[in-house]
Amino acid sequence: MKRKILAAFAGLFVATQVIAQDSVDISMNHVSRYGVGDPIGTINARNTKYGVLFTPKLHGLTPGLHGFHLHENPNCGAGEKSGEKIAGLAAGGHHDPQNTAVHEGPYGAGHLGDLPALIVSAEGTATHPVLAPRLKLHQLNGRSLIIHAGGDNYSDKPNPLGGGGVRRACGVVK
Repeated sequence: MKRKILAAFAGLFVATQVIAQDSVDISMNHVSRYGVGDPIGTINARNTKYGVLFTPKLHGLTPGLHGFHLHENPNCGAGEKSGEKIAGLAAGGHHDPQNTAVHEGPYGAGHLGDLPALIVSAEGTATHPVLAPRLKLHQLNGRSLIIHAGGDNYSDKPNPLGGGGVRRACGVVK
């Protein structure tokens, strides 16, 4: 009997470990030219057979569509460009392991960091899940998620990188 109970607990432990490896919660914070600011919630990322599903539980954002990207560096700090402090610049550019240098959205052949846009309600909350079909969860490790001020047209025209605007929120994937 003791062996059966121990075996059941061991199986439960192994199952828990597998589940933990298939999902990660990412703490998100506002960012500004002064650095990392107040927390705005979390985004859960988990593997599915269709790609990585991102489920936000965010507040304090402006209503509408927001560009959403996986960036190269695990750093949400401000950086300096041309003598000007820029919010979230330490996160680097979009994750682009194949060096495509092309922005084609989550379904195109460009950056892997191109994620579906986040939808923010009139109350400033984001809870609608989005799916990144070309990603696996392990590819997020050691990177950061960025939420941009505006939408994303998934093109480099008329503005580079979808014209999403400044970086408003960031979270490091651990």
